[in-house]
Amino acid sequence: MKEGLWEQNVVFSQLLAMCPTMAVTTSGTNGLGMGLATTAVLIVSNILVSMIRHTVSSQVRIPVFVVLIATLVTVVDMAMNAWLHDLYKVLGLFIALIVVNCAILGRAEAFAVKSGVAASAVDGLAMGLGFTGALTFIGLIREFLGSGTLFAQASNLLGLSFAFLEMKVPGYGGALLMILPPGGFAILGFLLAGKRVMERRLDERAKQQTGDAAPVAA
Repeated sequence: MKEGLWEQNVVFSQLLAMCPTMAVTTSGTNGLGMGLATTAVLIVSNILVSMIRHTVSSQVRIPVFVVLIATLVTVVDMAMNAWLHDLYKVLGLFIALIVVNCAILGRAEAFAVKSGVAASAVDGLAMGLGFTGALTFIGLIREFLGSGTLFAQASNLLGLSFAFLEMKVPGYGGALLMILPPGGFAILGFLLAGKRVMERRLDERAKQQTGDAAPVAA
C-alpha cells in the first residue's frame, strides 16, 4: 500500500500516464472520475492476470494481457456511458486510452503475473488509489487557481450524492493559464519537486535517528 500511494506512485514517482494526467486534470471532478475508472481496471486486471498466470505461456502473455485489459476498458467505457453519461462526455477519448496506460500493463507484468490473487488485488487497489489521489490533487490545484472552484459540477458528473463536494471562492475569477496545458505542467513540476524535497528530508531524519541510536546500542 505504501508503494502504491507514495514510493512507487504512478504519477509522482514512475511518471507514467502523463497523457491523462495533463488532459483531464482541469478539475478535481474529472481527475477523480478518471482515477476511479482506472482503479477499477487495475484491480480486475491484476486479479485476472494472477488467476491465469500458470495457464498462459511466457511467449504470448503480453498480447493476452493487452486483450484482457482492452476488454475491461471496453466494459468500463460502456458502463460510464450508461450510468455516468455526463462524466463520460467530459472524459471522452481518454477513457478508451486507459488501454495504453503503461501503469496497468506494467503492474500486470511486474507484480500480478508473479503473485497470488489477494496480493494482486491489493496491489491494484494501492496503485489505483495513488493514481486517483494524484489526478484529483493536481485537478483541485488547477481548478482552484484557474477558476476559483473545487469539485465543480460534481453532482452533475458523479451523481447527486457528490454535491457536498462543490465549493466556490467568492470574488475570485481565477487565472485561465492554470487550466491550460502550461499551467498543468508547471503545477506537476512544483509537486514533483516538493515530493523530492520531502523524501530527502525524511531520509536525512532517518539517518540522523539511526546515527543517534548507534552509540546508545554500543
